Amino acid sequence: MIIVPGRAGKDLCDADLGVTRRDILRVGGSGLLGLGLGSMLELQAASARGAEVSRGPGWGRARSIIMVYLQGGPSHLDLWDPKDNVPDNVRSVFKPIDTKVPGVKFTEILPKLSQVTDKLTLIRSMSYTPNGLFNHTAAIHQMMTGYTTAKVSPSGQLEPPNAKDFPNFGSQIIRLRPQDVPMLPFVMLPRPLQESNVVGKGGTAGFLGKAFDPYTLFPDGDDMDMAKMDRIKVDDLKLRPEVFAVRLQRRAKLREAFNAGMRDIDQAVADLKLNEYYDRALSLIVSGRAREAFDLQAESAETRDLYGRNTFGQSCLLARRLVEAGTKVVEVIWPKVANSDNHSWDHHSDLTNRMRDRSGPMLDQGLSGLLTDMDRRGLLDETLVVAVGEFGRSPQKGVSTSGNGNSPDGRDHWPYCYTAVLAGAGIRRGHVHGQSDKTGSAPLADPVHPGELLASIYHAFGIDPATIVYNHLNQPRELVKAEAVTRLFG
Repeated sequence: MIIVPGRAGKDLCDADLGVTRRDILRVGGSGLLGLGLGSMLELQAASARGAEVSRGPGWGRARSIIMVYLQGGPSHLDLWDPKDNVPDNVRSVFKPIDTKVPGVKFTEILPKLSQVTDKLTLIRSMSYTPNGLFNHTAAIHQMMTGYTTAKVSPSGQLEPPNAKDFPNFGSQIIRLRPQDVPMLPFVMLPRPLQESNVVGKGGTAGFLGKAFDPYTLFPDGDDMDMAKMDRIKVDDLKLRPEVFAVRLQRRAKLREAFNAGMRDIDQAVADLKLNEYYDRALSLIVSGRAREAFDLQAESAETRDLYGRNTFGQSCLLARRLVEAGTKVVEVIWPKVANSDNHSWDHHSDLTNRMRDRSGPMLDQGLSGLLTDMDRRGLLDETLVVAVGEFGRSPQKGVSTSGNGNSPDGRDHWPYCYTAVLAGAGIRRGHVHGQSDKTGSAPLADPVHPGELLASIYHAFGIDPATIVYNHLNQPRELVKAEAVTRLFG
């Protein structure tokens, strides 16, 4: 008798293998009908292939993703959804400019990004109604996991991250779509998700376990240190060797269980390449691939200048290098804590100066450089790029929507309508999805909830958003309770 250790149906080292203990036990009975394990695996694979064919535009196009996370909540009205013929306390102080897509305008602080709109889709109708989500921490958690939480204080902040949390979408992806090259699967840089003293909420693998946590690269230096990416070294990366130990032990146990079984079953699972998975984990530990990917000095001065010589720009460049080397998920977190000053997107005051001189130019050069460079290299064919924050900013300046004080030149939090940018992996080029009303207050057409955005990301990886995962109490949960917006894909 073969005994596969662990709980049925949910603790294989690589969940996408699609075989559970129950499946193995069924082989004995199905063998009487002429269906062995090899045949069962073949049927499962055929079924999966058939499902992929019928899932609609964009299904399975992505092999990797770069999430450019604009934590803090950028003002859509002052960036990529400017409005004319509105009152002065709504109108952006920045002049509208034409983009490469006829009829689509940005503001003057995005001149470079305006010239790459032919490579991307704008969702101008991101929207949700708050449920304790007016402040950053809870809204970040929703955007990164697809789930709200019951434990939200009146201020909207959450408790620190813990092992019961719902996982970050990147952790879900690397679990369901394991690495096929010896490279770090999930990297987060150059700082953690944060509001006030709540650090990392929504940024961990939660109940999936630490084996699926991101590898974090948070270089020394505070958020005002624009040169800290020049000093990174692979030793800064938290490789968490104990995680590899857990993975290797589990894989070894699984392999030993099969090896101890009947010869025909051992042969039947040969296509699962368990030895190969084991060897890949070992090779990642000793490989120089990660070390080479982190060497920004290997890039030409021209390429580094294209992205901008600042923390955000060089983080975007490093994200490209990581994806090129085989990393599946990279999250570039905006290099300033959510509720703060200077180049933070949390513009409750001094919006004009801060966006014009700090956050605006950094975003313009870094994101346009990323899209331009990736398109030149052909990386947009299979890499999804998403740029989004947890919400937008209030159409009216100087009003309070979240209990915060706002100057006459400031905008408060606004989850009811904002903008996201998507490109690559089959996303339509030069397209605008949805429409905001005349003041940017609410969607006029085709609203997109953050959960639907995550569902679209899963869809791009060939993962059904309704796929069931089991939480810390062994309760079934969907990856996200939403459907993909397939019209985003060409």
